[in-house]
Amino acid sequence: MNTEPAPRWRRLEPDERKEQIYACAARLFGERPYSAVSTSDIAAAAGVARGLINHYFGTKRELYLEIIRRALTVPRLAVEILPDGPLELRADVAIEWFLDMVTSQERMWLAAIAPEGIGRDLEVERILEEADRESADRVLEAVGLSRESEHGPELNALVRAFGGMVKAAGREWLVRGSLTRDQVHLLLSKSLVTLVGEIFPAIQAEPPRTGPPSPRSGDSG
Repeated sequence: MNTEPAPRWRRLEPDERKEQIYACAARLFGERPYSAVSTSDIAAAAGVARGLINHYFGTKRELYLEIIRRALTVPRLAVEILPDGPLELRADVAIEWFLDMVTSQERMWLAAIAPEGIGRDLEVERILEEADRESADRVLEAVGLSRESEHGPELNALVRAFGGMVKAAGREWLVRGSLTRDQVHLLLSKSLVTLVGEIFPAIQAEPPRTGPPSPRSGDSG
């Protein structure tokens, strides 16, 4: 019989160590402004050498941008877990998953939707736009559609517009306290059902666009 005490720690695999660093960095960036977090702080929180952060993520800026990207991109898992059944059920489960995700990383999610910490430069704007487009693609995939379909670009744009409301509702709930989680759930799930069940079919019934959009009224040519 082995009477030796069990070790208090174990060596982490590289992927586990990387995720540990990521989680610690996300927590620190959620708690403090970008300028108030150093790679030494992240290394100390994760219990690793600072060089390991550079090895996995590059610079502090690159790590921060990766955190923003992951915080705002809906993963494929969110589609895979949806149950079979009516649209209302699937929308309810999808919104519940999303609100659980936001709750689990509240401060970082709020920081990611308004990342003033390093300035709204072109790279940050590109990451935000890519995250919005990819997340919209996940929603289209969940309802059996694609951005590559006949009206795909318009449908993707509609979901991105819905995403703007999602972020605004999240701030009303988490920052201002003017809405409860249940109220946000009701707002988003009902809006998603309307978007997919009524607005999508109306857009798909339109003739396909054959050229660039017409200039807005008042634009000079």
